Amino acid sequence: MFETISAAPPDAILGLSEAFRNDPNPDKINLSIGVYQAADGKTPVLDVVHEAEQRLALVNKEKTYLPISGSPTYAACVQKLLFGEDHDVMATHRAMTAQTLGGTGAIRVTADFLKANLPGVTVWLSQPTWPNHPSIFTAAGVPTKSYSYFNASSGELDFEGLLQSIGAIPAGDAILLHGCCHNPTGVDPSPDQWQAVVDRIRDRNLVPIIDLAYQGFADGIVPDVAAIRLLAGCGVDLIICSSFSKNFGLYCERVGALTMVTANQSVAETVASQVKQCIRANYSNPPAHGGAIVTTVLSDPELRLRWEKEVALMRDRIHKTRMLLAEKLQKLHVPGNYAFLARQRGMFSLTSLTPSQVDMLRNQYSIYIVRSGRINVAGINAQNMDRLCAAIQAVTGP
Repeated sequence: MFETISAAPPDAILGLSEAFRNDPNPDKINLSIGVYQAADGKTPVLDVVHEAEQRLALVNKEKTYLPISGSPTYAACVQKLLFGEDHDVMATHRAMTAQTLGGTGAIRVTADFLKANLPGVTVWLSQPTWPNHPSIFTAAGVPTKSYSYFNASSGELDFEGLLQSIGAIPAGDAILLHGCCHNPTGVDPSPDQWQAVVDRIRDRNLVPIIDLAYQGFADGIVPDVAAIRLLAGCGVDLIICSSFSKNFGLYCERVGALTMVTANQSVAETVASQVKQCIRANYSNPPAHGGAIVTTVLSDPELRLRWEKEVALMRDRIHKTRMLLAEKLQKLHVPGNYAFLARQRGMFSLTSLTPSQVDMLRNQYSIYIVRSGRINVAGINAQNMDRLCAAIQAVTGP
């Protein structure tokens, strides 16, 4: 019977990484997958992660299952990281947190939760958004629609379009927002713009879902959750999907969290029971090792401080790379204005490269970019910068 099955198309992002691995060109450049790379082109294991693993090796005596929702200590660390110790959410115990299989797992559990408990809800996604967002909700049977977000001609936020779109979303629907370092554009609202977005969401009685994959990569660990803290205090139910893949470098450990903020502790406990049902029917319970690393670091003041310094180093390298890329493209007189690259934040930027130009970069220069034109700035370094800029000049020139 399997002979009648047609092959599925390769994933838009992970499929490029497979093609990159098979490319024999020694000068190939991979700017597709969202993985941080240091100046040497390698993805580092953070020093604090090394130390946490050494500590865990001395104390771990068993490999039994975690609870369905994961480690309670891990959940407490996640909530403190999101809200701080003095936020009303912490004092009233009106949030629940479940350990998940990365941020992607948190989004899928969210989708299953919405399907089971709010069956008429539609999830509104930014235009553009991470390509896997619509796939996840569609797989769970949750419909999606799009709201305005990005002005492609200026490389800036379409703020007026964003507010107008939110104002037209039916009450009771959900809106997915990127907490910081918007993927794929690298464009985030300013603090004042976030306040206006939060006010509009509250007025429309929407359910905000925050995809928080890059905490610490925009302005800092605490500044990057400012919008989340605003939403948590404005009187709406709130869903947060966290990932520690980037800011801990724990890509292969699949460490994430799903946090839901509700009206009170009783509602939080009810919501937690439904979330546990979704997890049990999906993957039963999360793996322990990655979450234990995060817990070890965040629970130790000295390790926590060292971690924040390592995140700052990654953030600074990305920002400096952005500025240098914009400068070099302008010096080469590449068509277009690339000053926006320096203003955007995080690992990604959505360039004006067309699909045909992206194909030329891959086929002629072994430079791998998502066909939307999104580039991973963290994949650029001193060794490949000049070759990249020259290739972009070649495919965009007359």
